[in-house]
Amino acid sequence: MDLTWSDLLVGLGLALVIEGLGYAIFARPLKRMAMEVLALPEFTIRLVGLTVAALGVIVVWFVRG
Repeated sequence: MDLTWSDLLVGLGLALVIEGLGYAIFARPLKRMAMEVLALPEFTIRLVGLTVAALGVIVVWFVRG
């Protein structure tokens, strides 16, 4: 299993497409959620970020296994 720069760029591109569609389709709810996130403690935001990153690693591991 050789990962190349093109694989990394394709993954990054797909992430940008998904995130961009989220902002385009759910602009108002995302704006509201962003304001709610600002009220959260920094520790909670970091914990959620690390959890999502770990889930991403697990998904890639299973798919690329």
